[in-house]
Amino acid sequence: MTLRTAEADDRPFLQRGVANDALRRPLGAPVLDRDAFETYVEDSDGDWFVVCLDEDAAALGYPANGDTRPIGCVTVEETSYKRPVLTYWLVPDAQGQGYGTRAVSLAVDLVFRQYDVPAIGASAFAFNDASRGLLESLGFTEEGRRRKCMFVDGDHRDMVDYGLLREEWDGDS
Repeated sequence: MTLRTAEADDRPFLQRGVANDALRRPLGAPVLDRDAFETYVEDSDGDWFVVCLDEDAAALGYPANGDTRPIGCVTVEETSYKRPVLTYWLVPDAQGQGYGTRAVSLAVDLVFRQYDVPAIGASAFAFNDASRGLLESLGFTEEGRRRKCMFVDGDHRDMVDYGLLREEWDGDS
């Protein structure tokens, strides 16, 4: 499994991912058509990465695009501030296999190598036990709760905020 920089050719995959109800609801993402999604990505000040699995025929090191299969996305937003924020998702077929933990771990390593920041933030809905468990397994600490933060599935939902300090990260996860 690897992270690679998202390119323009990846945008249809990314847009379909966040439009998928199984992903959109836990993310609290609005439905965006391709044009709106293009604008959203272009206006973002973050780094976008596609989570990929290598196919059996993939060469070592730098496999060709056709030799990898995209399974998700990790973004690092607000990189111009002292506390970048991670978001992430995996297609439903790839969930529950450890790929999310590995992808977020790689993103945390990248942020602490690339940016002079003391901490990284992330958030998850209170009802999203899998996402909260992923963050906690990597050493993120619950730092707060935004009550009734977003309207999802016909109800106002709480968002739980997490943080990870540079000195707390060992990178072995």
